[in-house]
Amino acid sequence: MNEFTTPPDESLSYGEAMEELNRILAAIEGDAVDLDELGERVARAAELIRMCREKIDQTEFQVRTIIEELDGRDEG
Repeated sequence: MNEFTTPPDESLSYGEAMEELNRILAAIEGDAVDLDELGERVARAAELIRMCREKIDQTEFQVRTIIEELDGRDEG
């Protein structure tokens, strides 16, 4: 297993996922990817993107909930 094929890990932070995505992108753009590994790396990138989107959605929900609670307290 190399740096681009780490197992899925939901505990991976957003920043860590973005760092891995950037490494994958740099390898692909730099022609450092063997054709046999390209599909695997693109699949990992897609997995990381989905994970990041989920984290963004969760954070957005948390922020909206907090703001709604604060707005409710201001009105009460």
